[in-house]
Amino acid sequence: MAAAAEPDLVTRRVRVRGLVQGVGYRYACVQRAEALGLAGWVRNRIDGSVEALLQGPPAQVDRMCEWMRTGVPGARVDRLLAQDVPPPAGRIDGFAQQPTA
Repeated sequence: MAAAAEPDLVTRRVRVRGLVQGVGYRYACVQRAEALGLAGWVRNRIDGSVEALLQGPPAQVDRMCEWMRTGVPGARVDRLLAQDVPPPAGRIDGFAQQPTA
């Protein structure tokens, strides 16, 4: 991550609860985020939720959050919590799937 925030980027931490593990949700998140040109990461949480850090233009981050409300066939999203990370968040390069935390 770089030290300075960029004004045309937002960074948002998202937590998704429901049936979102074991259904290809993280893999699909990576594919969707890359298609939208977003940076960040996604990972499973020990409590059964999925957590993501999204960074990109505000409209693209909003589109990703909307997609995450339904996700993939076989997933059931009960709740999505999204919180903007205040500047300076620093620039993130690429989008990756991370190990469970």
